[in-house]
Amino acid sequence: MSNPNHIHILRVLLLAPALMASIVNSMRFELKSGQSKCISEDLKSNVITVGNYYVLNPNNDGFPIPDSHKITVRVRSPYGNDFHYGDSVHSGNFAFTAAEAGDYTACFSVPSNLNLAVTVLVDFVWKNGFAAKDWSKVVKKGHIEVMELELQKLNDIASSIHDEIFYLREREVEMQDLNDETNTKMFTFTLVSILVCLSVAGLQLWHLKSFFEKKKLI
Repeated sequence: MSNPNHIHILRVLLLAPALMASIVNSMRFELKSGQSKCISEDLKSNVITVGNYYVLNPNNDGFPIPDSHKITVRVRSPYGNDFHYGDSVHSGNFAFTAAEAGDYTACFSVPSNLNLAVTVLVDFVWKNGFAAKDWSKVVKKGHIEVMELELQKLNDIASSIHDEIFYLREREVEMQDLNDETNTKMFTFTLVSILVCLSVAGLQLWHLKSFFEKKKLI
């Protein structure tokens, strides 16, 4: 007979790659002068998030990045609160705990330069939850054995999956409530529209009947 603990660990191992794919956002994109690009990440409240970005050097190795390739970066919460701001920088990073659930947005832009049109290549990595934790520091700080470290990682993955499932359930309930409210409004609007149409049709029939009676056609 299978050990329940082994089955639980197997499920965690099967779900871990999917979880890691959803909490690590790594990309490379181009920005032209005067253009901007925004990237959104749906975060739960009290979730740790870490971001790192830098401009790739267009010159050969050993040469500094030109000032024309500086970017401006702003990270905002769903309610417009600033969590990070970098003005005319070549690189930077941010780390914070999400205060409220929702879409957090990181916007990148290149200042407009009328005298010189440039294309900037940006490398950006955004990690959330389990992936944002620095496990190398955990090992150095606690001198944890390899097996204990792996078990701790599995436990954190399981906790992240558990929290993610409950968060998705909450969002599902919110969407269901919104659908019910929308259906109620649509039903009310449809009913009112039918009543208005019937009223207008009744008035038209009454007017035509009165008109024909005055003309003694009926």
